[in-house]
Amino acid sequence: MITADNKKRILEAIAANRTNYPSDAKHAASLGISTSVYSAIKNGQTDKALSDANWITIARRLGVNLRGGMEWKAARTATFDFITIQLEACQQSGLSAILCDIPNIGKTFTARYYVQGHRNAIYVDCSQVKTKLKLVRKIANEFGVNSNGRYGDVYEDLVYYLRSIETPLIILDEAGDLQYEAFLELKALWNATERCCAWYMLGADGLKAKIERSIEHQKVGYTEMLSRYGDRYSKVTPDDGKEREKFLKDQACAVAKVNAPAGTDIATLVRKTNGGLRRVYTEIEKLKMA
Repeated sequence: MITADNKKRILEAIAANRTNYPSDAKHAASLGISTSVYSAIKNGQTDKALSDANWITIARRLGVNLRGGMEWKAARTATFDFITIQLEACQQSGLSAILCDIPNIGKTFTARYYVQGHRNAIYVDCSQVKTKLKLVRKIANEFGVNSNGRYGDVYEDLVYYLRSIETPLIILDEAGDLQYEAFLELKALWNATERCCAWYMLGADGLKAKIERSIEHQKVGYTEMLSRYGDRYSKVTPDDGKEREKFLKDQACAVAKVNAPAGTDIATLVRKTNGGLRRVYTEIEKLKMA
């Protein structure tokens, strides 16, 4: 059962997300509800407007924590600043880029945070949509384009829409999980939206290894795709071991300072985590629950 408090949190998330869409109709479509239902809940009519299943789907879509967990505040870490600057440059200029770096440094958090405040920017977790059909339908749905029906129509409608709106940006996280056909379809989409749409791939070192291995074995499409994404891999973390250790601890310190309870011994907390941001979150959660 979705409680009144949960509905309130979901409605707040819907209101915040609305700024990313050009119309209520597009926003409603992206949430998977009709315009009449959207209008009703927008005006505060929550009773019987949606089923619990619909509320849960919207909450998942917008990243609402129904357990009421702690709010994670953004910290200006080196990773946050680096990726944000790249995303802004890509979106404004219709460019594409790839960032491959170690896990647990805040890549996903930064990408999700960016799309919350930038119109026509969407985030896609490719580990959840590994196939060509699921990927394209997901991208269409995020933009509020009809994602049901014949695949060819969905693809054409998506391309038409991307070419008609101002500075769209598609962030592809965990891109290394995509199947081969999905990679080929990304190349086709890039070609169809050249100079109209920006693309940004995010992944760990495995993404770089997968692309380079595929190029080495002359697998069709990978050389061309890398060329379209700038022919290079961006990276935030230093290569030198000692510099990387300092980098990670500095990031952990910055995150802890804005999220830990007042009076927390930040240095001790950071030593416990070895700079891993997921561990930072866990330690802070323990402190807030104590």
